[in-house]
Amino acid sequence: MQEQSLTKGEQRRQAILGMLKQKGRVSVQDIVDTLGCSEATARRDLDALEQSDSVIRTIGGAIYDAYHTVKEASFEEKTSLSWVEKERIAATAASLVEEGDIIGLSGGTTTYLIAKQLKERSGITVVTNALNIAMELADSDGIQLVVAGGVLRHKSYELCGPLAEKIVDSLNIGKMFLGIDGFALPQGLTTHSESEAEIAKILIKRSERTFAVFDKSKVGRVSLFSIAPVASVHACITDVPLEGQLREELRKSGIRVYVAKQK
Repeated sequence: MQEQSLTKGEQRRQAILGMLKQKGRVSVQDIVDTLGCSEATARRDLDALEQSDSVIRTIGGAIYDAYHTVKEASFEEKTSLSWVEKERIAATAASLVEEGDIIGLSGGTTTYLIAKQLKERSGITVVTNALNIAMELADSDGIQLVVAGGVLRHKSYELCGPLAEKIVDSLNIGKMFLGIDGFALPQGLTTHSESEAEIAKILIKRSERTFAVFDKSKVGRVSLFSIAPVASVHACITDVPLEGQLREELRKSGIRVYVAKQK
């Protein structure tokens, strides 16, 4: 009786959830082949399951989160977290930008605040794959803006996917300011999104120097997808001194840590 009371869509989503629990990972094509629905329907079902169940969307499918890791917050939700600290980090990052620099800004609340700090500057080029950062800098006459096109991730406003990766892979960036969701040993730099991890890897590869920008809530945290080891960055900009094994590892690797000053 309970089965009959469910709508067709609910029955299909229950079946997809069962596939995920059994296999751990499914692709959109798996769902299409098994359930006979369209690709668009399969994608919508995965988006719906991500909101209500232990499902994490990936490129072309989803995985089952048996450990119930922390869900990714939206950009709006993140803006209410550690805002003052992120402003201090952004100010420190902006102080490292000089006239003539070609800088990169990934998506994120801290990198968005860096963009706001740079709005009135001139003689710099900004490369970004984040739509909200591009809009923030769109009317800045002194800034040459290069935007990587791609598929929009609504939670972060980042443009990702093969098109964005192809564009970024043809550019040369001087100073890359990279926002992350986790910074820990031994997992390194991590993020909630597989597609964001992929483009972040290319942004690092195409940059002379990479600055990881993060507040204290990201220290010791591990998100699902790996971007790069800690040793891949040239410097960190954060709001508190780093301690313990992480501090020692950074020291041994010659990675400078900038601690944003309190106003």
